[in-house]
Amino acid sequence: MNYTKSIISGIIALVIIVVGFFSSTSVDSGYRGVLLQLGAVKPTILTEGFHFKLPFIQTVQPIEVRVQKEESSQTAASKDLQMVTAMVAVNYSADPGAVNKLYQEIGLDYRTRIVDPAIAESLKAITAQYTAEELISKRPEVSAKVKEMLASKLTKYYMILEDINIKEFAFSEEFNKAIESKQTAEQNALRAKRDLERIKIEAEQKVAQAGAEAEALRLKKQEVTPELIQLKQIEVQEKALEKWDGRLPSVTGGATPFIDVEGLSKK
Repeated sequence: MNYTKSIISGIIALVIIVVGFFSSTSVDSGYRGVLLQLGAVKPTILTEGFHFKLPFIQTVQPIEVRVQKEESSQTAASKDLQMVTAMVAVNYSADPGAVNKLYQEIGLDYRTRIVDPAIAESLKAITAQYTAEELISKRPEVSAKVKEMLASKLTKYYMILEDINIKEFAFSEEFNKAIESKQTAEQNALRAKRDLERIKIEAEQKVAQAGAEAEALRLKKQEVTPELIQLKQIEVQEKALEKWDGRLPSVTGGATPFIDVEGLSKK
């Protein structure tokens, strides 16, 4: 009898242990728990930590809510029908408050089913609004519009877009050569324009200098008067007398210079 009671007690204890084990669950950090009751999704979302559940009836499906990164190469066409390849990096996460709906409507493979197609569709839709050159010069604007569209798409499927980065736009070799040729032509045109401006400035400077010289010569001619000429002649004669020793030259090669001695003696 005691042996039978011991067996029954052992069975009861084992059942309690098993029930207790299957009546509890825990959700790891960075996850949320989707509560399933006989396979049906319940409205309750389990947060991080320890929780109780109905054994054998309820199960918990963990869903990661930490930021995830998706990096891929996408091909699209520009407004002027140039093929462009973009390297896109996207950071996103599952909405912690809607993981039950995410699991119920999409499942665990939401990255392949939703995220990747949404990135490709958003990039193609936005790049089609810009020419190839504008995609290069307006990349921040393009990135902002792609982010806005992608965020709207992911929100519909209970996901949050954290950030997007378009690392580069790559074009065909023919287009790259065309861009290089255009840049060279623009640089040559700019250089020619600067040379023309320099020549124009130098010509204006020469004209101004010539005008100044002509004006100076005109002023000098206005200053030459008969009185000035007579004064200069007197100054020359005075300098000659200062150097004369009072003797006339014994031999001359021409006329003797006239010196007004009487006029000088009156001074």
